[in-house]
Amino acid sequence: MTRQSPSLTEAQYFILAALLDGPLHGYGIVKAAERATDGRLRIAVGTLYGALERLERAGYVTPGDEEIVDGRARRYYRLTEDGGGALDREALRMRQAAALVLGRAREAGAAPA
Repeated sequence: MTRQSPSLTEAQYFILAALLDGPLHGYGIVKAAERATDGRLRIAVGTLYGALERLERAGYVTPGDEEIVDGRARRYYRLTEDGGGALDREALRMRQAAALVLGRAREAGAAPA
């Protein structure tokens, strides 16, 4: 029996998705996730850095360059190959779950919203 990786949280999913185009710092990740969800998902700073820490421990992101802006350190994060794979698996899992629900809704005569 093979063990599956646990699903990503919504915040983790959009953090990884934000890094698809290249390295970003924390604020850049927050804004990219917000844009990707039309403002629906607003990742709080505590949530962001907790998620980045867990994603780094899992090998899905790696910290990169750091720069000082206005006297504060700004660390950039990048997606790893394993992180890209986890993102792909999660996207597939969500697509399959949505197809199941939408298919059952059609069978029951309910119009999907």
